[in-house]
Amino acid sequence: MGPELSLTAEPVVHEGNASIRSGRVEPAGTRLSVDDVSKTFGRYRALRNVHLDVVPGEVHGLIGQNGSGKSTLAKVLTGYHPADPGGRVLVDGEPLRLPVRPLEARRRGLAVVHQSLGLVEDMTVVENLRVGRFAANRFTRAIRWRQERDDAAAVLERLGRPVRLDLPVRSLTEEDRATVAIARALQDAEAGRGIIIFDESTRSLTRRSLEHFYELVDGVVATGTSVLLITHHLEEVLQATDRVTVLRDGVAVERGVPTAELTERELVRAVMGRPLEALAAKGTTAGEGPGRGSGPVAIRGVTGTVATGVDLDVAPGEVVGVTGLAASGHDELPYLLTGARPARAGTVQIGSTTLDLTRCDSARAMAAGVALVPESRADEGLALDLTVADNISLPRRRSRSAVFPLERRAEAGSVREWVHALDVRPPDPSTTVDRLSGGNQQKVLLAKWLATRPTLLVLHEPTQAVDVGARQVITSAIRRAADDGCAVLVSGTDETELALLCDRVVVFREGGAVEELTGDFSPDDIVHSIFAGSGPRKTLRAPRRVD
Repeated sequence: MGPELSLTAEPVVHEGNASIRSGRVEPAGTRLSVDDVSKTFGRYRALRNVHLDVVPGEVHGLIGQNGSGKSTLAKVLTGYHPADPGGRVLVDGEPLRLPVRPLEARRRGLAVVHQSLGLVEDMTVVENLRVGRFAANRFTRAIRWRQERDDAAAVLERLGRPVRLDLPVRSLTEEDRATVAIARALQDAEAGRGIIIFDESTRSLTRRSLEHFYELVDGVVATGTSVLLITHHLEEVLQATDRVTVLRDGVAVERGVPTAELTERELVRAVMGRPLEALAAKGTTAGEGPGRGSGPVAIRGVTGTVATGVDLDVAPGEVVGVTGLAASGHDELPYLLTGARPARAGTVQIGSTTLDLTRCDSARAMAAGVALVPESRADEGLALDLTVADNISLPRRRSRSAVFPLERRAEAGSVREWVHALDVRPPDPSTTVDRLSGGNQQKVLLAKWLATRPTLLVLHEPTQAVDVGARQVITSAIRRAADDGCAVLVSGTDETELALLCDRVVVFREGGAVEELTGDFSPDDIVHSIFAGSGPRKTLRAPRRVD
């Protein structure tokens, strides 16, 4: 049984007998030490006297709900945000000047890999690795490409993973993309020194790529270089980190807890400050809900760039998952079904309406009762500079001049109901969406489309990069929509979420559906089907005890 974690706002350190209640104790050989770091934006205090220690050769997890301060701390450490006066940051026992100067941080071996790996798609491997570090001829200022290629090859050699230097990043496999991102961060760290911060860098990796990622990380920390891993995925924390620090409302409520001693239940309680309620049981029987249509939604012959001849029925009250390896066709399907991308062939039958997907656009799909929650909320789902109220109301609103006073009052009442139903924080409809955390933005995006009461709700990675609390709110709302008679299609790669949420899961390979899982299936069953006999999931990494 793991340790009983404190749930008070006062930080508690599980590091031998050291506790910040009883005074500051410096662990021997600390690689990164953060003392009393705070950050204030206007009247909002994002970080409050945060303490954090990372020791040489460890993978240290940093977790918390959206808005808890994780990414803010990473941005303070890398010079994107200046810290409030009074804090202190040390690297290998030597103070790092605040505000942090990025070039100085780089010289000290402190590097960051941002969300989605932060690579430039159209640049080559060598350009991605060496950008910002190019060596130029003293007189002509021409880049010395031979030297750049030699330097890039050397850092890849340190990882033992050769990648062709002349290939554009967009042509790489996910595994090679992860290799390039880690190599770019590693090149400023001497072997046995330095620290790499991964800020939600694994959010879009498939399971196989995730296993490859942690193989590389294990090799990096084996030399003594340290890793600070910021993630929402509890499985990664429990399987891949040595210790974990938990932020809640900008405070480090738990610091340096050995993850080998933790259970998922304890970790959830530490993150949220309360136990997580169980998700309601899956739907009764497919089609038994108060259907919004007159029978199942019939998807026939859908063909796009990758997807080929997809046939699928989704009954009212049913949640169907589609999954597979990257570019297997499941991730293209949501956009073909909703008119967001043109299809080469295929139809969707919804009641008496037949959508010809070769001529369908988003307006026609919406008119037929089809709604899409896309993967990228910032680029494709939300108007970030508009308010919560405007975003939720947008699909149902005619021109502003045509909205009568009674309609405006009804609209405002509906918005308040959805803000409450999805626990959007802060619960202020006049807040602009760009001021919300990622998890709350995702809640607004889901509310925007649930408010239209769609017949078919299509979602792509609906809980990507959201915390455990927001994940529960979102998955519960999806199940409630199904219970109310909506047909739901979820495209995703999180096998644990799919097993929990879906009544059926359809596995795609090379553009087509190859297997359907029904009944009491597990995450391992989904992984086994995706990889066609790969067996149960590998443990990502064996955490070690850090004393």
